[in-house]
Amino acid sequence: MKALTCLLSGLLWLFALPALAHKPSDAYLRLSLQGATLEQRLDIALRDLDRELDLDADADGVLRWGELRQRTAAMQALAEQGLDIDLRDAKGRACLPSAYRPLQIAMHSDGRYAVLSRSWNCESAAQDLTLSYRLFAASDPTHRGIARLERGAEAAVLLVLAPDGRPQQLQLGEDAAALGLGGFFLEGVHHIWIGVDHVLFLLVLLLPAVLLRLSVSWAPAPVLRPALVEVVGVVTAFTVAHSITLGLAVFGVLDPPSRWVESLIAASVLLAALNNLYPVVKQARWKLSFGFGLIHGFGFAGALRDLGLGQSALAGPLLMFNLGVEAGQLAIVAVFVPIAWRLRTQRLYARWLLGGGSLLAAVLALVWLLERAFDLRMLELS
Repeated sequence: MKALTCLLSGLLWLFALPALAHKPSDAYLRLSLQGATLEQRLDIALRDLDRELDLDADADGVLRWGELRQRTAAMQALAEQGLDIDLRDAKGRACLPSAYRPLQIAMHSDGRYAVLSRSWNCESAAQDLTLSYRLFAASDPTHRGIARLERGAEAAVLLVLAPDGRPQQLQLGEDAAALGLGGFFLEGVHHIWIGVDHVLFLLVLLLPAVLLRLSVSWAPAPVLRPALVEVVGVVTAFTVAHSITLGLAVFGVLDPPSRWVESLIAASVLLAALNNLYPVVKQARWKLSFGFGLIHGFGFAGALRDLGLGQSALAGPLLMFNLGVEAGQLAIVAVFVPIAWRLRTQRLYARWLLGGGSLLAAVLALVWLLERAFDLRMLELS
């Protein structure tokens, strides 16, 4: 019963979180250091700001320039509360910020962002930098800040900032280009775990792995080895496929519109679930995993592509991010497969977990597909 409870709890958690199926919330912090001056630019998604500050004054669903300009002070105050920068020179003296420059709007891969920029001025060359990040901590703990620190001709320092307020200190005089790469590994794990559509697609493919398809019904797999071979095939095909398109998207070789990508990801979940109910691809389901995995790779690319780095600087973050995605994926498999193997001989597995779970997944994926293809909001968390 414990195995059944765990598996049901996981599936119900997926179905309870439809709003997390879109691109995770990210903000982009760019810091450029030149001697005694630090230039700060913070890009925050307008959809996130609208959720916090109710920017749409006339509630017509469209954010106009006049509405944004009227709430500039509120945006700046939110940024001030969410990002604390402590910059000091070699003598330990605190550097002082200028006033914010006029509001600007920038386009990222997932929509419009407010650009809040200002300068920090020191009495001598800046030496120590401490960042504390709390943006949207109360309303969206899944939010992340992606920071890039430029120091003249030196390699950029990349950091992933969780909104936990934990100080991250950088010695600006050191060669710290690789310090932030571990954060991109954790960010890869984070992205797969909160990417409900990606997780649901993987689970829909794994559900039949512990069963054998007969002419019109399912039977428990008699031995573990073939089931594990199928799991490895499905996971490996998904890994290889999304790694290919993740790299192509990040390096700008292919750049399909995010709305198309999100719609196709939803369609992949729908078709995989329907294949469980009315099998068309009965053998070698790794081919299904590979084909749709190519689409899912584009869904992982947004946060890395929006960093605006050169191709050489993207190689390290891309590798660590991809390794993090795989680690998060393997953790899901390691939990799911032993539970599914224990439950495979019970009648409820084939009928309710495979059949009922696939039906619910198909319904949810259909809702996602309609939302994304036609820009609707059919499921909304209050």
